Amino acid sequence: MIDTDGARLGAEAARRLAEADCCEIAPGLTDEEFSRIEATYGFEFSPEHRAFLAGGLPVASPPEEGATWQQPWPDWRRADVDDLRHRLEWPAREVLADIAHGSWHPALGARPATNDEAVEVTRAVLAQAPQLVPLYAHRFIPAGRHTPGHPVLSVWGTDIICYGHDLADYIDREFSDVDEDAPWAPQASVPFWKDFLG
Repeated sequence: MIDTDGARLGAEAARRLAEADCCEIAPGLTDEEFSRIEATYGFEFSPEHRAFLAGGLPVASPPEEGATWQQPWPDWRRADVDDLRHRLEWPAREVLADIAHGSWHPALGARPATNDEAVEVTRAVLAQAPQLVPLYAHRFIPAGRHTPGHPVLSVWGTDIICYGHDLADYIDREFSDVDEDAPWAPQASVPFWKDFLG
């Protein structure tokens, strides 16, 4: 059962994306498709992410010059299994790569003596951290049927920032003419991942 506040938030985000007219939107995912995806990849969509994808599945955007992602929207319906696994593993893989190159964060405790030990400690912590689900390129939203209303996180290594108060706000910030310099104080609520926010 979808949380009604999450469902409303996701529907609003889908409406805002359609109004932004920035990408191709296919028919939304069905309950059967959600069940197949969640069973295949071992996570549950958050209520707002589920309602957003049920409202319409973003599948294509005009390519941006120099973009890291050839197709920034994950195509949950037709994408290759390896592509979706790669996207799902991105946050942990990126954090581990930074740790392997000497990065560390005080939230992880005292840094072990070697990079290999630091990676193993971080890997153990990541195994307990909430799963982040790809939304668009390196923007993610936490998984979990009972976790509506989290901010959208941008993850690039250990450089992790909030990119929107919630899913609807994120759509405005990424795809509409929102004043990016307007003051805001996002509060990430996702264990582990929030520790990296400045």
